[in-house]
Amino acid sequence: MSAKYDAILVLSFGGPEGPDDVIPFLENVLRGKRVPRERMLEVAEHYYHFGGRSPINDQNRALIEALRRELAAHGPELPVYWGNRNWHPLLAETLAQMRRDGVQRALAFVTSAFSSFSGCRQYLEDIERARAAVGPDAPQIDKIRVFFNHPLFIEAMTDHVRAALDRIAPERRAAAQLLFTAHSIPTSMAATCDYVAQLDEASRLVAQAVNCPRYRLVYQSRSGPPTQPWLEPDVVDALDELHTAGARDVVIVPIGFLSDHMEVLYDLDTEAAAHCEKLGLNMVRAATAGSHPNYARLVHELIDERVSGKEPRVVGSLPARPPVCAADCCAYVNAARPATETR
Repeated sequence: MSAKYDAILVLSFGGPEGPDDVIPFLENVLRGKRVPRERMLEVAEHYYHFGGRSPINDQNRALIEALRRELAAHGPELPVYWGNRNWHPLLAETLAQMRRDGVQRALAFVTSAFSSFSGCRQYLEDIERARAAVGPDAPQIDKIRVFFNHPLFIEAMTDHVRAALDRIAPERRAAAQLLFTAHSIPTSMAATCDYVAQLDEASRLVAQAVNCPRYRLVYQSRSGPPTQPWLEPDVVDALDELHTAGARDVVIVPIGFLSDHMEVLYDLDTEAAAHCEKLGLNMVRAATAGSHPNYARLVHELIDERVSGKEPRVVGSLPARPPVCAADCCAYVNAARPATETR
């Protein structure tokens, strides 16, 4: 499938830029969701711990600049816009600017490598809601497929895991354990998408590439009520099990996240790291894919694939996702939708 586009849109979750933004940002995230205010204030403290600023925005700015260079060097030479779900630049604001600039049809790169309601369908809903707000002449937006098994994504994570393993003493490196982490989601949500299968495949491919059979997929950052089943095991429980089994070194690989946003900085680098210190377990955290120098090249390849109609590049046993999502893709009808980030 190929089409003519006159712009690229980077579409992301968004994050606060300073302390005054934290509460309004979280209110946007939680709007329409049954999350107690006490929980929101607890999460706000995570942001305040880092000065009230999420790193996701600066990482998106870096991606946009690198992507502009890729497009200028290799084509297609298209302007790049940026819009977010929950904070400025908000998607509706960006689409309004695109309309003023004469953009009629744009291709959207969503900062999510895996299929789930929060990482796929909700962005499609965001796009249609923003287009309705802008009006009947709003630009048409087509979303790029998820890319969990694109070779450049797997290569980026493989490079980061190798670098993390290199930080472990050589005589202990061969026994190190890998824990691949992703945002937990309700099991009812997982049942309507390929989230778990894609995470399993990506984790397997990276572990195989670094020749480490001692790996496991675990989850983090659960936010739902205790009565609602979510994907398990939790990363902290998995760390306890490794400690009990006599492990000395663990590499945590946030494969489900594209950037070092708060659920990586706080849930892993702060809480999980403190738990490992208490256990006497040496923890090394691998970097996220968005910090890899080839990240912009990955996005450019996905753009080129969609614009030119090239055959998608994939590795492993699962096929590429279709270029256009099915009508029931990642459907989730639970009214109490959780505020998850799956990038």
